[in-house]
Amino acid sequence: MGEELKHTPFGPGHRRDYRRKVQLCLDVFETMLAQSSFDFEKPLTGMEIECNLVDSQYQPAMSNSEVLAAIADPAYQTELGAYNIEFNVPPRRLPGRAALDLEADVRASLNAAEAKASTDGAHIVMIGILPTLMPEHLTGSWMSESIRYQALNDSIFTARGEDIMIDIAGPERLSLQTASIAPESACTSMQLHLQVSPADFADNWNAAQVLAGPQLALGANSPFFFGHHLWSETRIELFAQATDTRPDELKTQGVRPRVWFGERWITSIFDLFEENVRYFPSLLPELSDEDPVAELAEGRTPALSELRLHNGTIYRWNRPVYDVVNGRPHLRVENRVLPAGPTVLDMMANSAFYYGALRALSEEDRPLWTKMSFAAAHANFLESAQRGMQARLYWPELGEVTPDELVLRQLLPLADEARVAALCPDQEALVRLSQRLELIGFYAFSPDTSRPGRAAGARMFAPYYGIAEESATGMAAGPLACFLHERMGVAGPRLLIEQGYLMHPPSPSLITVDLKLARGRIEQLLAGGLARVQHEVVLEL
Repeated sequence: MGEELKHTPFGPGHRRDYRRKVQLCLDVFETMLAQSSFDFEKPLTGMEIECNLVDSQYQPAMSNSEVLAAIADPAYQTELGAYNIEFNVPPRRLPGRAALDLEADVRASLNAAEAKASTDGAHIVMIGILPTLMPEHLTGSWMSESIRYQALNDSIFTARGEDIMIDIAGPERLSLQTASIAPESACTSMQLHLQVSPADFADNWNAAQVLAGPQLALGANSPFFFGHHLWSETRIELFAQATDTRPDELKTQGVRPRVWFGERWITSIFDLFEENVRYFPSLLPELSDEDPVAELAEGRTPALSELRLHNGTIYRWNRPVYDVVNGRPHLRVENRVLPAGPTVLDMMANSAFYYGALRALSEEDRPLWTKMSFAAAHANFLESAQRGMQARLYWPELGEVTPDELVLRQLLPLADEARVAALCPDQEALVRLSQRLELIGFYAFSPDTSRPGRAAGARMFAPYYGIAEESATGMAAGPLACFLHERMGVAGPRLLIEQGYLMHPPSPSLITVDLKLARGRIEQLLAGGLARVQHEVVLEL
């Protein structure tokens, strides 16, 4: 959940003053992007997991207050529905074994929370929409005890001026009216955060938008709502309709919805915050005492509370985040595409795929968003929400393709390559290991590369010999080719091993390994390649 509110209700004066304050915060944010130092040198990932509470019969259990008291862990908080809780996973970096450690930590924490919740007769389950949820569960005391949630409900209906119509077409159409935002509480998601620099934000956000369609096709798990079979990931459309502040007339006029994919590729995070301020009126116009101009002038980091609160009421599927930790500002891309669950393993696999593919797509020399329209990315997203793995997606250079073909042929190789790219070895530790084990160096490889025709991409670290990273290692490429052929079934007789592409800066090489085969066994190999002069240096002794 967001921060609790201090003041309600809000009058016209609140909204007028809030609008001015939000604009002031936006101006200060623009100055900070140009002048301030943002924290991104050791980028962190974060995760929020929204969960459902059920009883022994898997019916919604409206007992999150009691369950949270039993869990007694600040990482667990309330969510909109009294049958919802949220688990905030502590931020961390993702090199090395971090993904496996993350899985172990998430599993241990959820198991501990489940054990404590069960003492109150409740159990924790994770899924995009709880399939046992029925209309009768969302009457009476369905909402968590929170001023913020009640104020949000009231503001949405004040803006609409009428009840919300839920109308979702699928194999079994659902049509109903609701006098509260209760259906929103049915939508539980996993939110993935990635800390980035101001300069890299646009590339990462654009890449996340491109990735949203196939990401959703893989993760969809909520086809049912109120006993009706609807979309493969019904949560997407249900959330959009349940929080819609627009009556039909404003929809017809083209007023933008608050649950929004967006409408264009961006060049800066400022583009998104500027859209927020220009297009969307406030829902929770609470004013802080901070003067952001004065804070910045005094050399302190302004909280920009109004800008952040306003941003929290605009539900982009990839949301920009400004935050301050220990007095240092930072920026994050918050990916809100995936449903929660259904298992810890599913969520960890989905997150590893997202982070790996995102890194690869955001660092491409010619990014995908320069080859496809924004409308195509949006169409992929909706198609995946409706049809899941049966969707037909547009992809540059492939045309129309199924999600499994796209992921297996294009995106998983990118994600695997990105893990090799993300390696940041402890050079001193490698020196000690090399001495102890009498090694020349350490050779990391991925059998998947983004370039067709390559058998593997590799990196070589040999700090014991004064080589932090080597751009071409023929004596390592030869054994690797043997391993690929004999143990991984890569067909010979010629294998291409790329190296140096992932160095900083890149120093690309391509090593050709020719295998002499007899009766399917390797009898001889030749590893080599061509070199060209990139720089000439003249030394005067």
